[in-house]
Amino acid sequence: MDPTNRTHNSSDARITVEISERPTSYSDQADRSVPLLPHVTHTRSKPSVFDNLRNFHISLRWWTLDHSSWIGKAVSYLAFATLSIAIPIICILSVHVPHAMAPGIAFYKLAQIPESAHAAIAFFTLARFFHRYGLRHLLFLDGLQDDSLYVRRGYARELDRSFRHLTYILLPSFAVELAHKIIFFSMVSVKVPYVHARVPWNSIMFVAVLASWVYRTGVLLLVCMLFRLTCELQILRLEGFRKLLEGCGSDAGVIFNEHMRIKKQLSVTSHRYRVFIIGCLVTITISQLGALLLVLASKSEKNFFNSGDLVVCSAVQLSGFFMCLMGATRITHRAQGVVAIATRWHMLMTCASNARSNGLDSKNPEPVPATEGFLVSTCGSDSETSDTLIVFPTQDASPFETRQALVTYLQHNNGGITLFGFPLDRGLLHTLFAFEFSLVLWILSKVVVLN
Repeated sequence: MDPTNRTHNSSDARITVEISERPTSYSDQADRSVPLLPHVTHTRSKPSVFDNLRNFHISLRWWTLDHSSWIGKAVSYLAFATLSIAIPIICILSVHVPHAMAPGIAFYKLAQIPESAHAAIAFFTLARFFHRYGLRHLLFLDGLQDDSLYVRRGYARELDRSFRHLTYILLPSFAVELAHKIIFFSMVSVKVPYVHARVPWNSIMFVAVLASWVYRTGVLLLVCMLFRLTCELQILRLEGFRKLLEGCGSDAGVIFNEHMRIKKQLSVTSHRYRVFIIGCLVTITISQLGALLLVLASKSEKNFFNSGDLVVCSAVQLSGFFMCLMGATRITHRAQGVVAIATRWHMLMTCASNARSNGLDSKNPEPVPATEGFLVSTCGSDSETSDTLIVFPTQDASPFETRQALVTYLQHNNGGITLFGFPLDRGLLHTLFAFEFSLVLWILSKVVVLN
C-alpha cells in the first residue's frame, strides 16, 4: 500500500492529497492500540480521560450527588429536600423586611420558585441517569476505544475544559449573589416562629441561603455541562466522519456503518435530555415573563436590594440553557452539512470512474495519471478558505449504485439533536425567539393598559 503524501504551502494554503488504491477506514488498528492520551513517565502535562472521570466522581460526592450506594443516595435526597425545598420555604416565611422596603420583597420571593424548580428538574434528571446508565455510559466512555485518535484526544481536552466552563458561570454569579446577600441580610430581620431563644438567626440564615443557592445553581449547571460534553463528542465524531468522506478511496460500507453509529448515539442523547430541555424551557418562559410582568407593573423603586436575586437567577438560568442550545444547534448544523460533503465525494468518485473508462475505451488505453484531480476550495471553522487538490483513486472503492444509495440515505437521515422528532436547529431557535418575543410584546401591552 502506497503511503499518503501531503504537502503544504503556506503562501496559498494549498494541500495535495493522493489517495491510495485500497479503501481507507475510519480508524485503523494502529490507532486502536494507542491510549487515550500518550503516557508520560516522569511528568504529565495533560490529564487523561480517567483522571477527569475521577474528578467528576469527586465533584459528585462534594455536591452530594453520589448515587453509587444506598447511603449516598439517601444523603443525596436528604440534601436536595433540605437545600432546595426546606431552606427557601423557611427563608420566605421567616425573613421580615422593613415596612419602607416591603413592596420590593415580592421580587425576592419570585426568584426562589424558578431556582427550586430548575434544581428539581436537574436533580431528578441526574438521579434517572445514574440509576439507568452510570457516569461512564452516560459520557459514552465505553465505546470510545472504537474511535480514532483524533476523537479520543479531542474528547479528553473537552473533559478537561468542562470544569472551566462551569467555573466561568458559577464564580461571577456567586460573587454577585454574595454581595447581594450581605446587603440583604444586613437590612432585614429574621424571626423563626415558636423559637424565642437569642440566636443569631441572620447569620445562620445567611449561610443557609447561600449554601442553598450554590447547590441549586450547581446542580442545574452540572446537567447542562454533561449535555454539552455529549454534544462535543458527537461534533468530534462528525469531524472525523467529514475527514473520512474527504478521502476519495473510502468504502461506502465503512462510511455507512460510521454514520449509523453516530446517528444511534444522537438519538440516545436526544431521548435522554429532551425532558430536561423542555422542562427548562417551560420554567424559564414562565418565570421570566412573570418577573417581567411584576417588575413593569410594580410602581415601587427597583434597586440592587430588592431585585438582585432576580437578576442573578435570570442570568444563571439563561446561561445554562443557552449552553445546551448552542451545543445542540452546533451538532445539528454539522449533521445536516454531511449531505453536501457526501454528494461531493460521490461526484469525485464518479468523475474518476468516468475518466478511467474513457481512457480504457480510447485507442491509447493508458491509465489516468495520478496527478489529475480536482482543486476543491474548502472553508474551515475559522472561515479561512484553502484549496485542496484531491487526486482520483486508481480503482473504485464502491460501485456507483452503492454510492448513490448512501447519498440518498444521508439526505433522509441528516438530523442531529431532536425534541420528540423536531430537529433542534437554527430554524427551531428562530421559532422559539419569535414566540418569546410575541409574549413579551403581549405583556408590554397589558402593562400599558394597567398603567
